Amino acid sequence: MNPLSSPDVLGGSDAASPSRRELNKAATRRAIATAALGLLRDKGVGQFTVEDIAAAAGISRRTFFNYYSSFEAAMASVADGFLDRALEQFRLRPASEPVLESAQAALMALADPATIAPMAEFFSLTQESPSLARSELEAWDHCTSQIIDAARERLGPRANELYLRALAGSVISCGKAAMTVWFEESDSDLSPASLTRLRQYLIDAMGLLGSGFASQTAPTTLPATHPSDSTSSTTERF
Repeated sequence: MNPLSSPDVLGGSDAASPSRRELNKAATRRAIATAALGLLRDKGVGQFTVEDIAAAAGISRRTFFNYYSSFEAAMASVADGFLDRALEQFRLRPASEPVLESAQAALMALADPATIAPMAEFFSLTQESPSLARSELEAWDHCTSQIIDAARERLGPRANELYLRALAGSVISCGKAAMTVWFEESDSDLSPASLTRLRQYLIDAMGLLGSGFASQTAPTTLPATHPSDSTSSTTERF
C-alpha cells in the first residue's frame, strides 16, 4: 500500500476512547481525504469533481457534503491527519509546560516520516498549481482554529483571546516558513530522508519562535522554565 494514501497516515486515534459513531465519522473523513489526494495525484488539478471524490471514497454526494462544505475544504482535509496526531501529542504534555515547548515536544514525538507525507505532498501540489490556492488557505485556516482550540483547552476558558490568536498565527507562520524552505530545497522529494528534514524544520521553527528568535540557530529544545514562570497567566512566555 502506498504510505502516502494509507488511512493510518491520514488520521489519528483518539486517546479518550471515542465511540463507535465517532470512529465511523473519522473513518469517513479519512476515506474522503485519501480519495481526494489519490485523484489529485492521478488525474491532476481541475480534472475531477466532488462526485468523483465521493465515488472513490465509497459514499454518496449527500454524505460528502455532510462532512465538507466544499471541494476546497475536502482537499484541505488532506493535511488534517498530521495536525490531529500532533495535537494528540500536545494534549499529552504537562499542563504546566509552556505552550511552545509542548508544541515542539509534540513534533519530536512524531518520529515516523510517513506521518507527515500527505501534508507534504498536498503542500507541494499547491505550490505547483495556483488553482489550489483556496484549498491551501482552507488548510491553514483550519490549522489555526485547531491550534486556538488546543491552546484554549490548556489555558482555560478565561484565556486572553488576543494571546490565543497571536500564538496560533505565530505558530502557523513558522509552519509555513518551514514548509516553504523544505519545498524550495526538496523539489517535491517525498523520500523518508526528505520528510525527516521537513519534520526537523518544523521542530526548529518552533524552537526559534520559543526562543524569541534570539539567534539564527534554533535550540535543540526550548529553554527550561523557571519554577516561578508558571503558565497560569496567558500573558506570560509562550
